[in-house]
Amino acid sequence: MTVDQLDPTPIYEQLARIIRERIRVGDLKERQTVPSESSLQQEHGIARGSVRRAMELLREEGWVITIQGRGTFVAPREKWPEQG
Repeated sequence: MTVDQLDPTPIYEQLARIIRERIRVGDLKERQTVPSESSLQQEHGIARGSVRRAMELLREEGWVITIQGRGTFVAPREKWPEQG
């Protein structure tokens, strides 16, 4: 999955959707480090601000947790939002 520059959906929302899906299918597992901002920026060819906003959204939703000085990790499954 990649970010579509022509899609009217904001870039950060597209990236958040991509990361959510990677978590759901097990590509990113519980407690695993989420790729760094710079690697996501390079991988998707987007601005760092878009990556930061996507990570902020995922934190607010409960998909990831950030520990200062350590990084961002996939939250334990019990913290994930309902999948209904």
